[in-house]
Amino acid sequence: MKKVTKVFYITISLVLIAVLTAALMPAAYERVTGNITAWLSTTFGWYYMLAMTFVLLVAFFLVISPYGKIRLGKPEDRPEFSTPTWVAMLFSAGLGIGLVFYGSYEPLSHFAIQTASAEPGTEAAFQESMQRTFMHYGFNAWAMYGMVALALAYFQFRKGERGLISSTLKPLFGKKMNGGWGTLIDVIAIFATVFGVASSLGFGAAQINGGLSFLFGIPNNNWSQLLIIAVITVLFILSAWSGLSKGIKYLSNINMVLAVLLLVLVLILGPTLLILNVFTQSFGEYIQNILSLSMNTEAFNSGNREWLDAWTIFYWAWWISWSPFVSMFIARVSRGRTIREFLVYVVLVPTVLCAIWFAAFGSAAIDIQQSGIADLTAGAVETTLFMMFNEMPFGFGLSIIAILLLLTFFISSADSATFVLGMQSTNGSLTPDNSVKVVWGILQSAIAAILLSVGGLAAIQNTIIIAALPFSFVMLLMVWSLLKALKGDARLMAGKKKAS
Repeated sequence: MKKVTKVFYITISLVLIAVLTAALMPAAYERVTGNITAWLSTTFGWYYMLAMTFVLLVAFFLVISPYGKIRLGKPEDRPEFSTPTWVAMLFSAGLGIGLVFYGSYEPLSHFAIQTASAEPGTEAAFQESMQRTFMHYGFNAWAMYGMVALALAYFQFRKGERGLISSTLKPLFGKKMNGGWGTLIDVIAIFATVFGVASSLGFGAAQINGGLSFLFGIPNNNWSQLLIIAVITVLFILSAWSGLSKGIKYLSNINMVLAVLLLVLVLILGPTLLILNVFTQSFGEYIQNILSLSMNTEAFNSGNREWLDAWTIFYWAWWISWSPFVSMFIARVSRGRTIREFLVYVVLVPTVLCAIWFAAFGSAAIDIQQSGIADLTAGAVETTLFMMFNEMPFGFGLSIIAILLLLTFFISSADSATFVLGMQSTNGSLTPDNSVKVVWGILQSAIAAILLSVGGLAAIQNTIIIAALPFSFVMLLMVWSLLKALKGDARLMAGKKKAS
């Protein structure tokens, strides 16, 4: 089980081809992938909206249905990790660097730079910016993670299948999943994981470099970012070597402590009353309008469609492309939970935490922008957070905490990714060999470094979005397969109950 499979070699070959192409022909590669991405967003936007709405409705159904009592494992199995640690682990894997990177920038962008429909800089744009940001990091996204993770955990821990994406489709396709079709599905999953994490590492290195440059004047260039990646690589490989119950567990708890500390400080030092009012009203409006937002394709307003393609539909494709990695990790640490408990925590808790985070950081940024104290839109995306802190009391200390949080998120994301990649390339082993994890860890960092050097992160983002379309079909098949298996499981349990 711990030996690498052909999926490992096929995926590495495809990854190297894509990276070399992006490195040798960055402009052409970015242009071609950009055109394909734009076409996919325009042509399949309606499909992404329906798919994400569908998984949310299925998740809600499972929570309130009798299926919610079924345990992810044997009847006597109980959770391996405490609930706070478990929440911290899934939160760190599911968001990480992106939460810090876009915490201030996204609401500010929807308010002042590129609005969904309202006039930029108005109260209506402020209100709209928060609703749309909550949408992008809310119930739909986490329900999608939750349903993919639920299928993986159910078949792995309750049915005794291997921890692979392909194994979840056996109720539909049987032994075909042990052959070429199964290999293809697992290759797509690993491919999306490698590039998703590599691009995240690139963004993290850029923001850490931006923060250090803003605070200490350290050069903001490729060499600094390459050095950051090198240092982080050593740290996360050491963490990966220590195992799941030590490295990732401790890092995730540190992440949560630092994130909560930074959030509380922004809430206290920022416009506290505004933040509380914005969260209360905007979250309520988001819940009230979730169905219309989930299915809004701007069919009768082509002017707003450009924004929808660039943000919401892009996000849905981005989340889907990340689901093999994040969902597999969530599944791995969720043994012993009931389906109801699993979905409530995986969908509800992160959604609320994200809403509080964006309400705090977004409101603080927009308040500064509205007051005219500083133009936060004038800087690079990676420095927006630090520009905001510069206008707040104890801004230097806040920036230091943010950099530390970026570092721990950086390490924990890469650490959990190497674990998942190790699982996927060793036939679903729950304890992949350290040497396999090290290979994937070095490869991830090397890809991020190469792409930063040639400016190819945008092209790789496009590649991930393109890979999301075929995986979205796999995702829907996984949901169908899970429902079919749950129906059979419930029938079997009812028969045993009658017999006893």
